[in-house]
Amino acid sequence: MSKDKMLVFSKKYSALILLLFFIILNSIITPNFFRMSNLNNIITQICPIILCGMGMTLVISTGGIDISVGSVMALSGVLTAKLMTSMGLVPAILVSLIVCIGVGCFTGVMVGKLKLQAMVVTLGLMLGIRGVAQVLCGGRDIYLNKLGEVGEQLSFLGTYKLGKVVPIQIIPIVLSIVIVWIIIEKTVLGRRIQAVGDSIKSSSLSGINTARTMMIVYGMSALFAAFAGIFQTAKVAVAAGSSLGQLAELDAIAAVVIGGTPMSGGKARVIGTVVGALIMQMITLTCVMNDIPSQYAQVFKAIIIVFAVFIQREKRK
Repeated sequence: MSKDKMLVFSKKYSALILLLFFIILNSIITPNFFRMSNLNNIITQICPIILCGMGMTLVISTGGIDISVGSVMALSGVLTAKLMTSMGLVPAILVSLIVCIGVGCFTGVMVGKLKLQAMVVTLGLMLGIRGVAQVLCGGRDIYLNKLGEVGEQLSFLGTYKLGKVVPIQIIPIVLSIVIVWIIIEKTVLGRRIQAVGDSIKSSSLSGINTARTMMIVYGMSALFAAFAGIFQTAKVAVAAGSSLGQLAELDAIAAVVIGGTPMSGGKARVIGTVVGALIMQMITLTCVMNDIPSQYAQVFKAIIIVFAVFIQREKRK
Protein backbone atom coordinates (compact mmCIF):
# COMPACT_ATOMS: atom_id res chain seq x y z
CA MET A 1 0.00 0.00 0.00
CA SER A 2 1.40 3.40 -1.01
CA LYS A 3 2.01 6.24 1.43
CA ASP A 4 -0.93 8.25 0.06
CA LYS A 5 -3.30 5.30 0.40
CA MET A 6 -2.10 4.70 3.94
CA LEU A 7 -2.77 8.35 4.75
CA VAL A 8 -6.29 8.19 3.30
CA PHE A 9 -6.96 4.94 5.17
CA SER A 10 -5.78 6.37 8.48
CA LYS A 11 -7.94 9.47 8.04
CA LYS A 12 -11.03 7.47 7.11
CA TYR A 13 -10.71 4.98 9.96
CA SER A 14 -8.90 7.12 12.53
CA ALA A 15 -11.79 7.00 15.02
CA LEU A 16 -12.09 3.23 14.78
CA ILE A 17 -8.32 2.82 15.11
CA LEU A 18 -8.36 5.03 18.20
CA LEU A 19 -11.19 3.01 19.74
CA LEU A 20 -9.31 -0.23 19.13
CA PHE A 21 -6.23 1.34 20.70
CA PHE A 22 -8.12 2.13 23.91
CA ILE A 23 -9.66 -1.34 24.03
CA ILE A 24 -6.25 -2.99 23.67
CA LEU A 25 -4.69 -0.56 26.15
CA ASN A 26 -7.37 -1.25 28.76
CA SER A 27 -7.15 -4.98 28.24
CA ILE A 28 -3.50 -4.68 29.27
CA ILE A 29 -3.48 -2.07 32.04
CA THR A 30 -7.03 -2.16 33.45
CA PRO A 31 -7.83 -5.04 35.82
CA ASN A 32 -10.96 -7.04 34.96
CA PHE A 33 -11.69 -4.83 31.96
CA PHE A 34 -13.81 -7.47 30.21
CA ARG A 35 -15.89 -8.39 33.24
CA MET A 36 -19.65 -8.25 32.63
CA SER A 37 -20.13 -5.75 35.44
CA ASN A 38 -17.67 -3.38 33.79
CA LEU A 39 -19.32 -3.73 30.40
CA ASN A 40 -22.71 -3.04 32.01
CA ASN A 41 -21.31 0.14 33.54
CA ILE A 42 -20.17 1.24 30.10
CA ILE A 43 -23.68 0.70 28.72
CA THR A 44 -25.40 2.69 31.48
CA GLN A 45 -22.87 5.52 31.40
CA ILE A 46 -22.77 5.86 27.63
CA CYS A 47 -26.57 5.94 27.26
CA PRO A 48 -26.99 9.75 27.63
CA ILE A 49 -23.98 10.39 25.36
CA ILE A 50 -25.42 8.18 22.62
CA LEU A 51 -28.94 9.62 22.91
CA CYS A 52 -27.77 13.25 22.88
CA GLY A 53 -25.17 12.35 20.24
CA MET A 54 -27.80 10.98 17.86
CA GLY A 55 -29.80 14.19 18.06
CA MET A 56 -26.61 16.23 17.76
CA THR A 57 -25.64 14.28 14.62
CA LEU A 58 -28.83 15.46 12.94
CA VAL A 59 -28.33 19.04 14.12
CA ILE A 60 -24.66 19.32 13.12
CA SER A 61 -25.35 17.73 9.73
CA THR A 62 -27.56 20.77 8.99
CA GLY A 63 -24.62 23.03 9.85
CA GLY A 64 -26.12 23.98 13.22
CA ILE A 65 -25.39 23.15 16.83
CA ASP A 66 -27.46 22.55 19.97
CA ILE A 67 -25.73 23.30 23.27
CA SER A 68 -29.00 23.20 25.23
CA VAL A 69 -29.32 19.39 25.35
CA GLY A 70 -27.84 19.11 28.86
CA SER A 71 -30.39 21.59 30.17
CA VAL A 72 -33.19 19.76 28.34
CA MET A 73 -32.06 16.61 30.16
CA ALA A 74 -32.43 18.43 33.47
CA LEU A 75 -35.86 19.78 32.52
CA SER A 76 -37.21 16.37 31.51
CA GLY A 77 -35.86 14.68 34.64
CA VAL A 78 -37.24 17.31 37.01
CA LEU A 79 -40.62 17.51 35.22
CA THR A 80 -41.02 13.76 35.36
CA ALA A 81 -40.15 13.64 39.08
CA LYS A 82 -42.49 16.55 39.88
CA LEU A 83 -45.49 15.32 37.90
CA MET A 84 -45.42 11.58 38.47
CA THR A 85 -46.63 11.79 42.09
CA SER A 86 -49.89 13.40 40.95
CA MET A 87 -50.50 11.85 37.54
CA GLY A 88 -48.52 8.61 37.45
CA LEU A 89 -45.22 7.67 35.86
CA VAL A 90 -46.21 7.14 32.21
CA PRO A 91 -48.33 10.33 31.87
CA ALA A 92 -45.56 12.33 33.56
CA ILE A 93 -42.99 10.98 31.11
CA LEU A 94 -45.27 11.79 28.15
CA VAL A 95 -45.86 15.36 29.36
CA SER A 96 -42.12 15.85 29.88
CA LEU A 97 -41.34 14.57 26.39
CA ILE A 98 -43.99 16.84 24.83
CA VAL A 99 -42.67 19.91 26.67
CA CYS A 100 -39.10 19.18 25.61
CA ILE A 101 -40.13 18.58 21.99
CA GLY A 102 -41.85 21.96 22.12
CA VAL A 103 -38.60 23.55 23.28
CA GLY A 104 -36.75 21.91 20.41
CA CYS A 105 -39.32 22.99 17.84
CA PHE A 106 -39.09 26.54 19.17
CA THR A 107 -35.34 26.40 18.62
CA GLY A 108 -35.90 25.14 15.09
CA VAL A 109 -38.25 28.01 14.31
CA MET A 110 -35.79 30.57 15.66
CA VAL A 111 -32.94 29.10 13.62
CA GLY A 112 -34.80 28.04 10.48
CA LYS A 113 -37.50 30.70 10.16
CA LEU A 114 -36.00 33.75 11.83
CA LYS A 115 -32.43 32.93 10.67
CA LEU A 116 -30.89 33.44 14.10
CA GLN A 117 -27.55 31.83 14.87
CA ALA A 118 -27.97 28.39 16.40
CA MET A 119 -25.15 28.95 18.87
CA VAL A 120 -26.75 32.12 20.26
CA VAL A 121 -30.27 30.66 20.45
CA THR A 122 -29.24 27.42 22.13
CA LEU A 123 -26.87 29.26 24.49
CA GLY A 124 -29.80 31.34 25.69
CA LEU A 125 -31.96 28.26 26.04
CA MET A 126 -29.19 26.39 27.84
CA LEU A 127 -29.20 29.04 30.56
CA GLY A 128 -32.96 29.60 30.58
CA ILE A 129 -34.02 25.96 30.64
CA ARG A 130 -31.52 25.13 33.36
CA GLY A 131 -33.00 27.98 35.38
CA VAL A 132 -36.54 26.69 34.83
CA ALA A 133 -35.49 23.21 35.97
CA GLN A 134 -34.01 24.67 39.16
CA VAL A 135 -37.14 26.73 39.82
CA LEU A 136 -39.36 23.67 39.35
CA CYS A 137 -37.45 21.68 41.95
CA GLY A 138 -37.20 24.66 44.30
CA GLY A 139 -33.42 24.67 44.12
CA ARG A 140 -33.33 21.27 45.83
CA ASP A 141 -32.63 17.80 44.50
CA ILE A 142 -35.66 15.50 44.23
CA TYR A 143 -34.79 12.05 45.62
CA LEU A 144 -36.86 9.27 44.13
CA ASN A 145 -36.80 7.17 47.31
CA LYS A 146 -38.87 9.90 48.98
CA LEU A 147 -41.64 9.78 46.35
CA GLY A 148 -43.19 6.48 47.38
CA GLU A 149 -44.17 3.71 44.98
CA VAL A 150 -43.98 5.84 41.84
CA GLY A 151 -40.43 6.86 42.76
CA GLU A 152 -39.51 3.20 43.10
CA GLN A 153 -40.98 2.54 39.66
CA LEU A 154 -38.77 5.17 38.04
CA SER A 155 -35.71 3.94 39.95
CA PHE A 156 -36.50 0.42 38.75
CA LEU A 157 -36.38 1.73 35.18
CA GLY A 158 -32.80 2.78 35.75
CA THR A 159 -31.62 -0.47 37.34
CA TYR A 160 -33.60 -3.15 35.50
CA LYS A 161 -31.60 -5.71 33.53
CA LEU A 162 -32.90 -7.67 30.57
CA GLY A 163 -32.59 -11.34 31.42
CA LYS A 164 -30.92 -10.17 34.65
CA VAL A 165 -27.79 -9.57 32.59
CA VAL A 166 -27.97 -6.58 30.20
CA PRO A 167 -29.01 -3.09 31.46
CA ILE A 168 -32.28 -1.81 30.02
CA GLN A 169 -30.39 1.26 28.73
CA ILE A 170 -29.32 -0.89 25.78
CA ILE A 171 -32.86 -0.51 24.38
CA PRO A 172 -32.86 3.31 23.96
CA ILE A 173 -29.26 3.12 22.74
CA VAL A 174 -30.05 0.65 19.95
CA LEU A 175 -33.39 2.26 19.04
CA SER A 176 -31.90 5.76 18.75
CA ILE A 177 -29.05 4.52 16.54
CA VAL A 178 -31.40 2.56 14.27
CA ILE A 179 -33.92 5.40 13.98
CA VAL A 180 -31.34 8.05 13.10
CA TRP A 181 -29.52 5.71 10.69
CA ILE A 182 -32.78 4.97 8.85
CA ILE A 183 -33.65 8.69 8.72
CA ILE A 184 -30.25 9.63 7.28
CA GLU A 185 -29.74 6.71 4.91
CA LYS A 186 -33.23 5.71 3.79
CA THR A 187 -35.59 8.69 3.88
CA VAL A 188 -36.24 11.89 1.98
CA LEU A 189 -35.95 13.79 5.26
CA GLY A 190 -32.39 12.53 5.65
CA ARG A 191 -31.45 13.79 2.20
CA ARG A 192 -33.06 17.14 2.95
CA ILE A 193 -31.20 17.44 6.25
CA GLN A 194 -27.85 16.89 4.56
CA ALA A 195 -28.82 19.17 1.65
CA VAL A 196 -29.58 21.97 4.11
CA GLY A 197 -26.15 21.40 5.63
CA ASP A 198 -24.50 21.63 2.22
CA SER A 199 -26.21 24.94 1.40
CA ILE A 200 -29.33 26.27 3.05
CA LYS A 201 -29.80 28.83 0.26
CA SER A 202 -29.60 26.25 -2.52
CA SER A 203 -31.91 23.93 -0.58
CA SER A 204 -34.49 26.67 -0.24
CA LEU A 205 -34.27 27.50 -3.94
CA SER A 206 -34.74 23.83 -4.82
CA GLY A 207 -38.05 23.71 -2.96
CA ILE A 208 -37.01 22.29 0.40
CA ASN A 209 -38.88 23.78 3.34
CA THR A 210 -35.74 24.57 5.34
CA ALA A 211 -37.63 26.04 8.30
CA ARG A 212 -39.69 22.87 8.72
CA THR A 213 -36.58 20.72 8.34
CA MET A 214 -34.83 22.69 11.07
CA MET A 215 -37.86 22.44 13.34
CA ILE A 216 -37.96 18.64 12.93
CA VAL A 217 -34.21 18.29 13.52
CA TYR A 218 -34.09 20.41 16.68
CA GLY A 219 -37.32 18.80 17.90
CA MET A 220 -35.75 15.36 17.55
CA SER A 221 -32.59 16.55 19.29
CA ALA A 222 -34.67 17.70 22.25
CA LEU A 223 -36.65 14.44 22.23
CA PHE A 224 -33.50 12.33 22.47
CA ALA A 225 -32.12 14.61 25.19
CA ALA A 226 -35.39 14.31 27.12
CA PHE A 227 -35.17 10.51 27.06
CA ALA A 228 -31.54 10.79 28.16
CA GLY A 229 -32.61 12.94 31.11
CA ILE A 230 -35.30 10.49 32.19
CA PHE A 231 -33.00 7.47 32.02
CA GLN A 232 -30.22 9.36 33.81
CA THR A 233 -32.64 10.41 36.56
CA ALA A 234 -33.76 6.80 36.93
CA LYS A 235 -30.15 5.60 37.06
CA VAL A 236 -28.95 7.98 39.80
CA ALA A 237 -32.36 7.99 41.59
CA VAL A 238 -32.36 11.77 41.91
CA ALA A 239 -33.63 14.67 39.78
CA ALA A 240 -31.16 17.52 40.20
CA GLY A 241 -32.00 20.66 38.27
CA SER A 242 -28.55 22.13 38.82
CA SER A 243 -26.37 19.15 37.86
CA LEU A 244 -28.39 16.69 35.76
CA GLY A 245 -27.04 16.67 32.21
CA GLN A 246 -24.23 19.07 33.03
CA LEU A 247 -21.66 19.11 30.17
CA ALA A 248 -23.70 16.47 28.29
CA GLU A 249 -23.73 18.78 25.27
CA LEU A 250 -19.92 18.83 25.17
CA ASP A 251 -19.65 15.03 25.23
CA ALA A 252 -22.32 14.79 22.53
CA ILE A 253 -20.63 17.34 20.27
CA ALA A 254 -17.26 15.67 20.81
CA ALA A 255 -18.69 12.25 19.90
CA VAL A 256 -20.17 13.64 16.68
CA VAL A 257 -16.99 15.47 15.68
CA ILE A 258 -14.70 12.55 16.50
CA GLY A 259 -17.06 10.28 14.56
CA GLY A 260 -16.47 12.24 11.37
CA THR A 261 -19.55 14.44 10.96
CA PRO A 262 -18.12 17.80 9.83
CA MET A 263 -19.10 20.89 11.80
CA SER A 264 -19.79 22.61 8.50
CA GLY A 265 -22.67 20.20 7.88
CA GLY A 266 -23.68 18.31 4.76
CA LYS A 267 -22.83 14.81 6.02
CA ALA A 268 -23.99 12.66 8.90
CA ARG A 269 -21.92 9.77 10.23
CA VAL A 270 -24.28 7.89 12.54
CA ILE A 271 -22.03 4.91 13.25
CA GLY A 272 -19.11 7.32 13.55
CA THR A 273 -20.95 9.08 16.38
CA VAL A 274 -21.33 5.75 18.17
CA VAL A 275 -17.58 5.14 17.82
CA GLY A 276 -16.90 8.69 19.03
CA ALA A 277 -19.13 8.18 22.08
CA LEU A 278 -17.31 4.93 22.89
CA ILE A 279 -13.96 6.72 22.65
CA MET A 280 -15.14 9.43 25.06
CA GLN A 281 -16.33 6.78 27.49
CA MET A 282 -13.11 4.79 27.12
CA ILE A 283 -11.04 7.83 28.04
CA THR A 284 -13.09 8.36 31.19
CA LEU A 285 -13.00 4.66 32.02
CA THR A 286 -9.23 4.44 31.56
CA CYS A 287 -8.66 7.29 33.99
CA VAL A 288 -11.22 6.19 36.59
CA MET A 289 -10.15 2.53 36.74
CA ASN A 290 -6.45 3.34 36.87
CA ASP A 291 -6.65 6.07 39.53
CA ILE A 292 -5.70 8.82 37.08
CA PRO A 293 -7.10 12.25 38.10
CA SER A 294 -10.23 13.18 36.13
CA GLN A 295 -8.68 16.40 34.83
CA TYR A 296 -6.32 14.31 32.70
CA ALA A 297 -9.36 12.77 30.99
CA GLN A 298 -10.50 16.26 29.99
CA VAL A 299 -7.06 17.01 28.56
CA PHE A 300 -7.04 13.78 26.54
CA LYS A 301 -10.54 14.50 25.23
CA ALA A 302 -9.53 18.01 24.17
CA ILE A 303 -6.49 16.71 22.28
CA ILE A 304 -8.56 14.10 20.44
CA ILE A 305 -11.27 16.63 19.52
CA VAL A 306 -8.72 19.04 18.06
CA PHE A 307 -7.08 16.16 16.17
CA ALA A 308 -10.48 15.11 14.77
CA VAL A 309 -11.24 18.63 13.57
CA PHE A 310 -7.79 18.79 11.96
CA ILE A 311 -8.46 15.58 10.03
CA GLN A 312 -11.81 16.95 8.81
CA ARG A 313 -10.00 20.06 7.60
CA GLU A 314 -7.62 17.89 5.58
CA LYS A 315 -10.52 15.98 4.05
CA ARG A 316 -12.18 19.16 2.80
CA LYS A 317 -9.13 20.38 0.94
